[in-house]
Amino acid sequence: QVQLVESGGGLVQAGGSLRLSCVASGSILSINVMGWYRQAPGKQRELVATISSGGDTNYVESVKGRFAISRDNAKNTVYLQMNSLKPEETAVYYCNARVKSSDRGFGYYNYWGQGTQVTVSS
Repeated sequence: QVQLVESGGGLVQAGGSLRLSCVASGSILSINVMGWYRQAPGKQRELVATISSGGDTNYVESVKGRFAISRDNAKNTVYLQMNSLKPEETAVYYCNARVKSSDRGFGYYNYWGQGTQVTVSS
């Protein structure tokens, strides 16, 4: 079993900052890409940012310059530093990881966390 557990969500005023964390645990052999997605009420889940095991990052255009994704491979943890938050970024933020697990067959599989609520007030 592989589990992803997010933390760090909450309520913040517009222009404020939050730092999300996600720890992967369980029968992990290796982790490839880790990332953050978000889903606002009535909308589809969208990519926010990803980071490879080597540290290559990718961001949705709307968060470039304000959000920063990072990871600690030794701790199987990914972070998302969010600055200058906007009310329209209110959403449930989900952690995602592509994991090679000893519980499953050859290859990497997608795993998701349960999500953490981020609410940005105007």
